[in-house]
Amino acid sequence: MGAKVVTAMNIVGFDGCHHNYDVLKEILKGGEEKVKEAGGSVVGGHTIETPEMLYGLSATGVLNPDKIYRNNTPKIGDVIILTKPLGMGILTTAIKADMLDNEIVKKVIRILSQLNYKASLAMQDFEVSACTDVTGFGLLGHCLEMTNDNVTIKFSRNSIPVLEESRLMAAMGMIPGGTYKNKKFLSDKVDIKNMIDDDILFFDAQTSGGFLIAVSQEDAPLLLKRLKEEGYEYSAIVAEVCEKEEKSIMVQK
Repeated sequence: MGAKVVTAMNIVGFDGCHHNYDVLKEILKGGEEKVKEAGGSVVGGHTIETPEMLYGLSATGVLNPDKIYRNNTPKIGDVIILTKPLGMGILTTAIKADMLDNEIVKKVIRILSQLNYKASLAMQDFEVSACTDVTGFGLLGHCLEMTNDNVTIKFSRNSIPVLEESRLMAAMGMIPGGTYKNKKFLSDKVDIKNMIDDDILFFDAQTSGGFLIAVSQEDAPLLLKRLKEEGYEYSAIVAEVCEKEEKSIMVQK
């Protein structure tokens, strides 16, 4: 939304029965490094003993009320840029099942650990009408949040960046439950032309996904170039904001 992080507090559930505290130190160190990368400071936190490990951050920041990027205000005629590839939910499920080799695991970790911070700064230099991130509701679920009563968002299937390894894992059934829930929820809101098996990736519940940025067609090539220079190598123009049709979202060839 254009905010700048100032401080953050750790929220940790740690399984001290099965892991030594060196693991906890590494978790906290990793979190602090990412907060610093985004320009903030960790000022404390809360840690409890839990049977299942969990980690998060409660962040506080500042926002110019005259320059807020909302998720449901795209302009007709804008195009939409996606900054990270799809497939993270499927691939992290495959990692849990020990189905990926180390090189692919490293590739996934690199993408997951890339912050959206630089993308958020880059887009502020261009004519952007709306922005949201892609996380648990998947590409089409979060895209639905970008629609309103006046627009339909039309995707080009072949332009959507997908990690190829996730296609294989999806075919093998490495699909998280949240992905199926997303597909069921969106079934009457999305029109997918000539649906194929790979299209399950459009509903995949992402972890640390990228941005969906609605930007003017004039500025889109410039923003895309800037994003790639900032390290978002998979960035692509994936959709167009059109006048309202029967469905809120369409996926075409």
